[in-house]
Amino acid sequence: MFAEASLSVWGWGGLGVVLFLITFGPFAIFYLAFYIVCFVGGGFAVTLLFGKTNSEKHLERCEHSYLPATPAGILKTLDEMRLEIKPIKIDRRLTGSSFIDEPLQQVIQFALRDYIQYWYYTLSEDESFLLEIRQTVQNALVQFSTRSKEVDWQPYFTTRLVDDFATHLRVFRKAQERLTDRDDPKQRESSEEMLESFFEAEVEMERKICRDVVCTSPKDEEGFLRDLCEVLLYLLLPPGDFHNKNMRYFLREVLARGVLLPLINQLSDPDYLNQLVIWMIRDSSCNYEAFMTILKLTDKPAELEAVKDKVLEELQYLRSLDTAGDDINMIKNQINSLLFVKKVCETRIQRLQSGKEVDAMKLAASFGKLCIIPLEHILVHNIALQFFMDYMQQMGAQADLFFWLTVEGYRVTAQQQLEVMQSWQKDGKKQGSQTKGLLKAAALGVYEQYLSDKASPRVQVDEASITKLGEKLNKEDPTPEIFDDIQRKVYDKMLRDERYYPSFKQHPLYVRMLAELDMLKEPSYRGSDDGDGESFNGSPTGSINLSLDDLTNASADEILQLHAYISDTGVCNDHGKTYALYAITVFRKNADGSEDTWKTYRRYSDFHDFHMRITEQFENLTTILKLPGKKTFNNMDRDFLEKRKKDLNAYLQLLLNPEMVKACPSLTPYIYDFLENKAYSKGKGDFARKMDTFVNPLRSSMRNVSNAVKSFPDSLAEGMNKMSDNMGRMSERLGQDIKQSIFKVPPLIPKSDIGPEHCRVSAQLDDNVDDNIPLRVMLLLMDEIFDLKERNQWLRRNIKNLLQQLIRATYGDTINRKIVDHVDFMTSPEQVADYVKRFRDSYWPNGILAETPPRRDKSIRMRTRVAAKTSLLGIMPDELKHIIGAETTRKGILRVFDMFQHQQLNRRLVYVLLEGFLETMFPQCKFPELFIKLHSRSPRTHRYSQRLKASSLKR
Repeated sequence: MFAEASLSVWGWGGLGVVLFLITFGPFAIFYLAFYIVCFVGGGFAVTLLFGKTNSEKHLERCEHSYLPATPAGILKTLDEMRLEIKPIKIDRRLTGSSFIDEPLQQVIQFALRDYIQYWYYTLSEDESFLLEIRQTVQNALVQFSTRSKEVDWQPYFTTRLVDDFATHLRVFRKAQERLTDRDDPKQRESSEEMLESFFEAEVEMERKICRDVVCTSPKDEEGFLRDLCEVLLYLLLPPGDFHNKNMRYFLREVLARGVLLPLINQLSDPDYLNQLVIWMIRDSSCNYEAFMTILKLTDKPAELEAVKDKVLEELQYLRSLDTAGDDINMIKNQINSLLFVKKVCETRIQRLQSGKEVDAMKLAASFGKLCIIPLEHILVHNIALQFFMDYMQQMGAQADLFFWLTVEGYRVTAQQQLEVMQSWQKDGKKQGSQTKGLLKAAALGVYEQYLSDKASPRVQVDEASITKLGEKLNKEDPTPEIFDDIQRKVYDKMLRDERYYPSFKQHPLYVRMLAELDMLKEPSYRGSDDGDGESFNGSPTGSINLSLDDLTNASADEILQLHAYISDTGVCNDHGKTYALYAITVFRKNADGSEDTWKTYRRYSDFHDFHMRITEQFENLTTILKLPGKKTFNNMDRDFLEKRKKDLNAYLQLLLNPEMVKACPSLTPYIYDFLENKAYSKGKGDFARKMDTFVNPLRSSMRNVSNAVKSFPDSLAEGMNKMSDNMGRMSERLGQDIKQSIFKVPPLIPKSDIGPEHCRVSAQLDDNVDDNIPLRVMLLLMDEIFDLKERNQWLRRNIKNLLQQLIRATYGDTINRKIVDHVDFMTSPEQVADYVKRFRDSYWPNGILAETPPRRDKSIRMRTRVAAKTSLLGIMPDELKHIIGAETTRKGILRVFDMFQHQQLNRRLVYVLLEGFLETMFPQCKFPELFIKLHSRSPRTHRYSQRLKASSLKR
């Protein structure tokens, strides 16, 4: 029975399974299992939730059972606090000036919105934290504004700022000199070697500070900024906010990483600085000559490749244009110019890559035809005199040259003092004997220094002249002309003796002198509308064959029959030189009533040469005839040419005016020669024009100085009276000045224990007697930029005096006042508000945070470098080149540019300026000691101190 029952169960069970699978399919078993699991899981979840709810209710009942009942007043107070949140009042006044406060509040609002609010609202909706942050920032700005108003910024802008920049440039120059001494060319061009040399030179100058770690290690830089920001927060924040660590650390990170670090990154980026240079001098036109000079001097093939690529792009565009008529000629000229630039770039790249660099000065000295500068011009020009002085010292004949120069100085001083003495005598003042005594002492000093038996070295002239001069000095009062006879003999000796001036013209120093005077230019690199070259002449519609001799005898009536005007103008290109050409139509009525007509073509350089010829022959024409000024190559558009055509036409009509011709009959041959149908023969030529270029500015500058001295305002009369009343003391100073300026010229930079090259530039300020600090700082800065310390001390003193005269002729004695006024203007509320607005618009254009611009392409950055160098070189005034030399000017400007092409060095300059600003802002704080501690992480300072200790022990 049991077996049958078991079989029946299994049978019915198997049948049920078969029927289930047939009915629901093979996967039904899985669905059934899933339903069972869900049923069990759901029951388990319901049980947990029910148990949790009951547990919470039970715990709450237990808690309330052991605590006393909450008073009703506390509950009411909590309810009121939830309903009413006490608002934080914020005073929107920051600096006391509404001009500044309004844009500054916008900057704060934008900064909070973009740097804090965007993440804070994801954590909390409580506005009190944001308001407290804003209040703290405003308190810091109020403290900063109050402190800045108490500071006298004039010394910082006129002395400290310039000193920091000049010292940075001095360290860079020393690093360059060290790299130049390296034998390996790869080391000389390596940026890593430059950094090593620079920071080694910095620690030698600063001794206790080296900023290499801060400038080269991002981690150490962030640590330095955090430490510095914490100090600033201590000075600017209220004590309660500062001692709140969370608040302090938060603001420190925002200030260090969100404000200062991005700003320093931008200011130290060479590409940004190059763009800034171009923007700052955007109003000045691009100088073609400066551009070609940069291409000729650059040693970076990447720059040349970038320029070449742009030239090829422009050529492709111009060749694709479909033009006709006048436009085709202009396009052809542009294509020729671009092809010339392309050829220059290719040639320069080939030379750099082959390593066969050509020295222009050696090439000119070996194969070129050098300009001959007369000795009389060399002796009166500072730049030329420097090289002749160096040559005479090499030949051991410096005594002759120094004697000639000393006599020149004595003559000028004696003439001035005798004129003053005569004016005193007219006014009834008795100072003549004292002045004569001083002049006699000066004359005897010259005699003892150069002509007496004790002189060493002694000027070699005939003994009879020296004896005669000695007798005059003993028996007669000295006159300004007492040394003229011997001075003339010394001059003839220097001029004709083969050892001196004739040999100097064959010496490498003469070639260097021509380079400084900008007289070694290669013809292939020249191209301007005032360039030199033969003029073109067209076929005449009539003929004229008059000689100058015939014209000299011409009558006034015949002369009046000549008329001319400029009928057309255009641009020509000849072997890469582009220039303007002016077509002059000339009419001449003959005695028989017939008329001759012809056209002649002249360049601006022809007009310039003609103007120089006639103004030298007829000095009274200088104030009547005014030739339009020179312009650079790029000013050859149609509007400019029309304007110049109009100005030259006015010049020509004034020249041909019958009254002008009657007043100067001998001017007629020059006019006919200029207008005759032939190639114009330049009367002065290339050399003469260049001589006038560097001699005339010196003369005109001295005329301006003398005019300024003669035209002192009447308000200075009282000062002049005081000067005459105190003549006793001035006479003593006169004697000292004569001795110092004639015999022993003191150097501008005295010797010190550590040497002037191993100290800051400002350490030399106390060595000048002039109390004009801005002028002194300006001269010291020029020393560093143009490396004037390489010049001999006599020449440096002359450059210093000339600069002083030029500045005072322009500004008088008010330069200090002008600088103070300019500083006041720069720090005025309106200007500060403008700075804040520019900052706001740069970082938040249209109220939206500006995105970080992508790094520009290398070719664009290289072209920007070329453009920046061209702009810097193009804005240098010709007067500066005449004072210190064209080659020296170029080297100085390019040295400054090269200094800004190293990002780590730029960071160092930014930190130096920041340190100087903080030391000026908080003079009562010990920031210098703090910076020494912050920069003490540098291993170079430790190595240098150990070297000093070792060297002191050896001594």
